[in-house]
Amino acid sequence: MHPADQLVASVDQDPWGAVRPSLYETARVVSYAPWLTGDERRIAYLLDEQASDGSWGEGPVRYRLVPTLSAVEALLAVARRGTASGVLTARVSAAAGRGLGALRALPEGGPWPDTAAAEILVPALVAAVNHHLAEGGFAASETLGPWHRGPGIPVPGGYHAAAPEYVAKKYAAAGTLPIKFHHTFEGIANCLPDALIPASGTGHGLLGSSPAATVAWAARGIPAGAGAAGGATAPAGSGPYLPPGAADELREVGRRYGHLFPEAAPILVFERLWVAAALASVGLLTPGSAGTARGWADRIYDTAGVRGAPGLMTDADDTAMAVLVAALVDRPRSPEPLARFHNGTHYDCYVGEDTGSVTANAHALRALGAYARHHPEARVTLAAETAGQVEWLVGAQTADGDWPDKWHASPYYATERSVSALALHGGERGAGALAKAARWAAGNQLADGSWGVWGGTAEETAYAVRILLRAGEPGHTEALDRAEAYLDAVYAPGRAHRHPALWHDKTLYAPEAMIEAEVLAARALLAARHA
Repeated sequence: MHPADQLVASVDQDPWGAVRPSLYETARVVSYAPWLTGDERRIAYLLDEQASDGSWGEGPVRYRLVPTLSAVEALLAVARRGTASGVLTARVSAAAGRGLGALRALPEGGPWPDTAAAEILVPALVAAVNHHLAEGGFAASETLGPWHRGPGIPVPGGYHAAAPEYVAKKYAAAGTLPIKFHHTFEGIANCLPDALIPASGTGHGLLGSSPAATVAWAARGIPAGAGAAGGATAPAGSGPYLPPGAADELREVGRRYGHLFPEAAPILVFERLWVAAALASVGLLTPGSAGTARGWADRIYDTAGVRGAPGLMTDADDTAMAVLVAALVDRPRSPEPLARFHNGTHYDCYVGEDTGSVTANAHALRALGAYARHHPEARVTLAAETAGQVEWLVGAQTADGDWPDKWHASPYYATERSVSALALHGGERGAGALAKAARWAAGNQLADGSWGVWGGTAEETAYAVRILLRAGEPGHTEALDRAEAYLDAVYAPGRAHRHPALWHDKTLYAPEAMIEAEVLAARALLAARHA
């Protein structure tokens, strides 16, 4: 079976999506839900994942702030409960003490990475850590006693201690909590008045598709709502109330990940759209896998807009990708649902967005063009919108030639997305931007033939390959040959790969199947040069 067919089949058969457990999310479950099966497994995981410098998490030091805060707070909660086995208890306080030292050693100020809701998660976690230190009875502890007697840890520069309370007061005055806060509910759970706690009838699964948000929701106390009547039950053990659908899904996600938890579950919409787009755009879908992708497109497209996971807001990125994939697999669907996200100059990812996304707008441009290829009569009506997208993308390019984006730590992702969109639909206006992007990519290749913002990776090399090939700039044969040799050496289709975490949610994560699709697509393009 061709690797692309194998990948499509595995994605189709996985009910949750291919991501690794999240240190941050698992620590939140440790803190809020000791009643949930697998508590000691999760505590052991936190202890085992601590780095030699006392921190937790992936990526450079600034990315370790949120996961380290989460782990330290969780271990302090465990130490206060005193319910772990003797072996674990002996390690918990020492690990928490090393973690507190690592937090003190972090840079005093920003810039911090633009991860999801860090502005509320960081001060909320700092407050919780300091509360444990002050009230936890640690005076006699060899490792935690000095912290108990000290001032605690400060809120890092760039964050504001009052941010969670400010958000709570703002929406208390409005009388409702926007759904965008459901995914990161744990950051404001303790500040909200009862009237703003999402009702149990909000959905049938995890709150905001987040295990952390769901257990914080349960601990905060869930008001009765439509859907809670007739059969609401508490989880097994002594835990608080959860609606049956959320309780069942929380346990199922835990079983899928060996009692650990990812940052979002399920990620089927997001994963299937990105996998299908990567493979279809380079002709890697066989009749069988194309049929599977058509089924995905038919089920995912929604005239009301598409959401990346249950419990999230509809968003322009997933909506654009649904339109794009539908066109790529010969199931063209109208881009009309995108209109709700247009703000006059470009597309907001979701209504109420604070910072725009380059990749969402690049996907929207490709979606408009792909639909118009199937419906030439729509080109006139879409012309102004398409031209506006081209203008906005060109304007977002940096002076160096790359594009950054809030959904990914590496500029290679956003640059490839922008180049792919402008190469197809940018015309003369986009030509200069393409040339700049190609020069930027060519000038940043590493000695081993790879590319990467923190060191070479197969994922980023795949993006850089497509930047050079799609930009249409000659003279990159040697760079592409070196890239092909690198990918041949480090990547074997069908073998499990652990890709570095480069994607932004609350912390860094790696959508494994999506990355596999991107690498397969790049290798196919490289091989086609020799045909």
